[in-house]
Amino acid sequence: MYKTLSAIFLIALNFNTVFAQKEWKLSKEKEGIKIYTSILPHSKIKAVKVECAFKAKASEFVALLLDVESAKEWVYHTKSCKLIKQVSPSELYYYSEVSVPWPVQNRDFVAHLTVSQHPGTKLITVDGPAVSGFVPLKPGVVRVEHSIGKWLIMPLENDQIQVEYTLHLDPGGSIPAWLINLFATEGPLQIFKQLRVQLQKPAYKNIKLAFIKD
Repeated sequence: MYKTLSAIFLIALNFNTVFAQKEWKLSKEKEGIKIYTSILPHSKIKAVKVECAFKAKASEFVALLLDVESAKEWVYHTKSCKLIKQVSPSELYYYSEVSVPWPVQNRDFVAHLTVSQHPGTKLITVDGPAVSGFVPLKPGVVRVEHSIGKWLIMPLENDQIQVEYTLHLDPGGSIPAWLINLFATEGPLQIFKQLRVQLQKPAYKNIKLAFIKD
């Protein structure tokens, strides 16, 4: 059940600005990864914010996020992740299914991923709200319809970046909110630990993206 709840809470990399003025409580800090939680209006499920510094260039980090089919290697309990439509180098749609232990049904979602960078501050925003359509519903799999969140990536000196990730979603189904909240921090911790591993792979080292200024 522990892994089930963590996986459900982290089904998608979905992003928005709804968290900007919320009060965050530090819930866990480990290996330089800080995880905060917050109660949002009209929801019993906690939002999560994660802060961490990485030894990497902004382009390398963004390239990893856009390599959606690699999500099986670093996004907690991802069963499959497939590119649906590449709109441009900085915009795409993808489908993912999250595998969770019995008796809870798997969850899936379609996300619209977009990347933008402020020309002055160089702050990068990666948004990817869950969207409807594109993939038919699957028997025995619960579709995540409501998910919001955001990655903020700030390039620093000496090829370092500061990353902030916020997420709030409704996993659907009949799992009690208090039970999801009880295990809300473990999934983000594992994701950020795996991000460090992925960023060391040759596929992302020294990569250049035309729409990102490091």
